Amino acid sequence: MNNFKNEQDYDQDRFERHVWSQQSATGLSRRQVIKNLAGLAAGVATFGALPMPTYGQALPPIVKPTPADKFRTLGTNRETLFQAFKGQGYLTPASLFFVRNHTTTPRIDGDTWSLRIEGSGVTTPSNFTLNQLKALPSVTLTRAIECAGNGRSFFTTQQAQTVTGTAWRLGAIGVGSWTGVRLSTLLESVGVKQTAVDVLPEGLDSEVGATGHVRRPIPISRALADDVLVVLRLNGEVLPPDHGFPARLLVPGWIGIANIKWLGRITVSETPVFTSWNTTQYRYFGNPTDYPGDPILTTQTIKSAFELPFPATLKPGINLITGRSWSAAGTIARVEVSFNNGASYSRATLKARGNGHQAWAEWEIPWAARVGNFTLKARATDNLGNTQPLSVPFNTQGYLFSAIAGHPVTVS
Repeated sequence: MNNFKNEQDYDQDRFERHVWSQQSATGLSRRQVIKNLAGLAAGVATFGALPMPTYGQALPPIVKPTPADKFRTLGTNRETLFQAFKGQGYLTPASLFFVRNHTTTPRIDGDTWSLRIEGSGVTTPSNFTLNQLKALPSVTLTRAIECAGNGRSFFTTQQAQTVTGTAWRLGAIGVGSWTGVRLSTLLESVGVKQTAVDVLPEGLDSEVGATGHVRRPIPISRALADDVLVVLRLNGEVLPPDHGFPARLLVPGWIGIANIKWLGRITVSETPVFTSWNTTQYRYFGNPTDYPGDPILTTQTIKSAFELPFPATLKPGINLITGRSWSAAGTIARVEVSFNNGASYSRATLKARGNGHQAWAEWEIPWAARVGNFTLKARATDNLGNTQPLSVPFNTQGYLFSAIAGHPVTVS
């Protein structure tokens, strides 16, 4: 029996064995097999799926107001400007939460919506209405949701490496209080089989070209964990349209794409599931030395950001510099700040509130600023000893940048 360090190793092993078997059977190259597997998401029908209805009409592309003093517009996405978090409290208000849309935000009628759970891995395929989900025992967790590409722009600006994808700085993250039903509760109610391997949640947003609806499989072991929720409320309020109404998935610590919005169907399979979202995307490509086998992305990393405009202009004298740091692995143990581009660091003070598991910590440090141009840096360490590095290995799609990010400041 194999011993795997974590679910990512297990997931990667399953994928590699499947690719190898396809290469042997077809004679195709490894890369061609991977490309072909991306098209197998349409094979959801092979799991005995019923046709999934399309609900409502799409609103282009974001429903909530996203004013320029609080958000950056990046195509169909909105990045929260990090200075907007200052003074907002520990939780990210829904109005300030970043928006990652592959197409547009759909408007869904909660009265006619239902969540379908089906597939070869369950004995009793069933539909759950919104009222039925509300009637089940609920759980509330405070956790971060963060896009896998958060910090991507620093590959280019800081490491001089060309990457593809949305050029996020560090604002593609938010920490919310999420209330919903454990996914395990729903899976058990439909008779999840011991032979189940993968769970495929699928969104109701518009189809993304030939790749179809956004859907990314997760291993059954992760799906059955107590912290994986079908979420109905954010910060005590009904989920807003841009953030998944009527229901979304919460997979704490995992990259944003795992937290599927606008859930319409969950397919449980007895065989590994492949879509474009775990074959041609959300993998480490282009660096066989650091990432042999193009491994699949699962968990997020550790980061820090200043609650300052980018770039910032400050007055000379004492400035109280504030920021936030977070880790997908646990809580933040310490944060150190440099005002001289990393030549030396001083320890920041962590605020008493918050600093939750897989959420973030707020911190502050005074700076006696003199006139000039400076690069500020913040370096976090979590309770497991993970520390932000000086640089991260390259990957072509610019995922999981966790290095210490320089923040330009002019004092005048």
